[in-house]
Amino acid sequence: MLRSPLPTVDGVSPSCKFLPAGHWKTVLDFLKERYPKVLVSDWLSRMKKGEVVDENGRALNPDTPYCAGIHIFYYREVDSEIKIPFLERIIHEDEHILVIDKPHFLPVTPSGRFLRETLLVRLKKNGKWKNLVPLHRIDRETAGIVLFSHNPATRGKYAFLFQSRMVTKVYEALAPSNSDLSFPLKRRSRIVRGEPFFRMKEVEGISNAETDISFVEEMAGGALYKLQSVTGKKHQIRLHLASVGIPIFNDRLYPDLRDKTNDDFFNPLRLLVRALIFKDPITGQARCFGSAGALEQ
Repeated sequence: MLRSPLPTVDGVSPSCKFLPAGHWKTVLDFLKERYPKVLVSDWLSRMKKGEVVDENGRALNPDTPYCAGIHIFYYREVDSEIKIPFLERIIHEDEHILVIDKPHFLPVTPSGRFLRETLLVRLKKNGKWKNLVPLHRIDRETAGIVLFSHNPATRGKYAFLFQSRMVTKVYEALAPSNSDLSFPLKRRSRIVRGEPFFRMKEVEGISNAETDISFVEEMAGGALYKLQSVTGKKHQIRLHLASVGIPIFNDRLYPDLRDKTNDDFFNPLRLLVRALIFKDPITGQARCFGSAGALEQ
């Protein structure tokens, strides 16, 4: 992996961009076209502060000629980032991994309008874990267990568990009761990218997503369900529950896209990664990390 010549600042690591072959005369021309929502004055300010550099750490200026085939590094900036009023909880740490109980609404990694208010940046700001990398992702709206590696020497062994589907992911969700369904229920379908780009959809074809759905108990206004994601497609749990007629409470994407509004911190998506279960690749020990989160309406 290419090492950044810029340091991590307050938990924020520099972004890296590969420069492809193209028609641009300067690096600034490329950045203006590639990121049209970023003001030119912002790029000029970053360059003046030495915050846009090449892979050798050489500061780039507005007149630096474009050179295809190299990497550049820079710090992202987000205007008016929303403060997420919930805290993550560390539930396990050893010399290899860090296990976190993530709250609703907090993204795992920086993306879009979230940078500092992300789980990764919050943890790195601590300064204790310099090589922290998430081993899997869960939706921003979903709460629960997230596993990180902070030891590059053993990271591949833990990553292999997820790549090989050797980690059991147990979810819980609150959704409507449906007397027409018989449980346990297995949902298989083919999931592909939908419209808009951030939604997924089911289509005809060979299935690439599988979810086991079990009824747990009736609760006020609905029911509690236990789910196991056999595969790991984006929004799989949310889409599968909506498809069988029990959409998760407060889901703004499925079955129908609701009007975009600000986060309602009092009414989160009622979906939780209750536990991750696996055999530790280093010690051989059976591991089960559980969330203390609650889903009550």
